[in-house]
Amino acid sequence: MPTRILVADDHAIFREGLKQVIGSTVDMTVVDEAVNGQELLNKVQNNNFDLVILDISMPGRNGLDVLVELKSIRPKLPVLVMSMHPEEQYALRAYKSGASGYLTKGSPSHELLEALQKISLGKKYVSSALAESLVNGLSETNQQDMLHSLSNREYQVMSLIASGKPVGKIATELALSVKTVSTYRAHILRKLNMKNNAELTRFVIENKLL
Repeated sequence: MPTRILVADDHAIFREGLKQVIGSTVDMTVVDEAVNGQELLNKVQNNNFDLVILDISMPGRNGLDVLVELKSIRPKLPVLVMSMHPEEQYALRAYKSGASGYLTKGSPSHELLEALQKISLGKKYVSSALAESLVNGLSETNQQDMLHSLSNREYQVMSLIASGKPVGKIATELALSVKTVSTYRAHILRKLNMKNNAELTRFVIENKLL
């Protein structure tokens, strides 16, 4: 029987592209789709899948928080996280949240199929680029500790602030209130011991998180 895959992503064109690439193999098939975190959790709870492909940035709840809940429902269900965010920015958090692999959406199709094959066998997939980045970052312990103090949502908000997006636009994108985003911003600045967005942006750029 082919590996039965659920794709969770809010972009229909991207889902169709994944189905075409995966459909080119004989041992894997996309059997269902979800457009947000809650729909994904409902389907995982009520159906049996062999593997999930999950986007981080879907409407509503943070994708990594959804991943944590998904793993509490189906601890052994392998999850490949695919995101537009660079590996340096989210990959380590994805693995700590329970992911079996992480790929950027710009990855070539052969790398996607390689990752899916490895994950379907119960193994972890780490790209060579990410492995090199992790080794190079071992000496930056203090900064990494500061980043780990942020929640997944705070990390996401930090990235959006550093990209130059105003609070109102971030609130709309994440389906949150402006007040909530402002509260996240305050928590981020406090945890990173910073005073304003300029310091935050410089920190993100210097650490190659954007």
